[in-house]
Amino acid sequence: MRERTVLITGASGEIGQALIKSLSDDELTTLVTVDLKPLPGELKGKSTHIIGDLLDKELLSLLEKEYSFNLIFHLAAVLSTTAEHNPLLAHKINTCSTIDLLEMATRQSQNQANPVKFLFPSSIAVYGLPDLETKNQFPALKECDWTEPTTMYGCSKLYCEKVGIYYSEYYQQLADLEPVRLDFRALRFPGIISAFTIPSGGTSDFGPEMIHFAAQGKPYDCFVRADVRIPFMVMPDAVQSLLMLADAPKDKLQTRIYNVTSFSFSAQDFKDLAQKHFPGSKINFIPDPKRQAIVDSWPADIDDSAARNDWNWKPEYDAQTASQEYLLKNISKLYKL
Repeated sequence: MRERTVLITGASGEIGQALIKSLSDDELTTLVTVDLKPLPGELKGKSTHIIGDLLDKELLSLLEKEYSFNLIFHLAAVLSTTAEHNPLLAHKINTCSTIDLLEMATRQSQNQANPVKFLFPSSIAVYGLPDLETKNQFPALKECDWTEPTTMYGCSKLYCEKVGIYYSEYYQQLADLEPVRLDFRALRFPGIISAFTIPSGGTSDFGPEMIHFAAQGKPYDCFVRADVRIPFMVMPDAVQSLLMLADAPKDKLQTRIYNVTSFSFSAQDFKDLAQKHFPGSKINFIPDPKRQAIVDSWPADIDDSAARNDWNWKPEYDAQTASQEYLLKNISKLYKL
């Protein structure tokens, strides 16, 4: 096997850290990581880590000059709630940095005469159902259904999906000779639940926030109604799905954009779970009309049959094992309960 060089942006986040742990075990893989923050101590030495801003053209020039990448995991992004407070920043980071990296990956694909794989985490925020009646009529959306996002985060993710397809399928389509194009692949993630970090900046964070607060004995005011239901998956499955899609043979892929999910939970389900395992938890539902409207536009579930059929996707955790074996077990350890 030939050696490969892998770039991970947003590497200090939990998905980035998990990817580093997984990929650094391969002696044939050279890891280059980028983030505004340093990596935690236990990951030092496992990659060449660069602290920098992807909007810095000099940083991108350095990356392109010093390395020839075979695989890129572009994780850096401004999340949904934060993006609504600063849409221009979200546009710059979520969209402009993605296009800059796609340009770099395109040039390197041509220079290497071999497509660079570009893995992009998208989101259920690309969906936009107009009202609850319609949402109830479409319980599990396919990739092509209701892609009418109502947030800057969703707009930027959907746009980057389309641009990624363009660079993979149509870049320089009028040239006399067909160029070597990059290999763009995207996953539309549901809400991602982590047992090890308290989420911040995501509109789907009401569930994991509730459990983390309950474990610490803190009251929690949930910003959505009790009946709100959206799809979720736990962090290990999110990481595994990225690795599986990266390794999937190109001739098996029927599309470049895939839904992945594990289970759907309501806000009431999370409250019941919290109060059962952390008795005395004080959880109230005080919906924020604006954030509520965003979550109401997202599907209650998504259909990931394409991923299951094309590259054998199957989550390790369902609702029961995610709750008991991953979330509650590890949160209890985290807070020494």
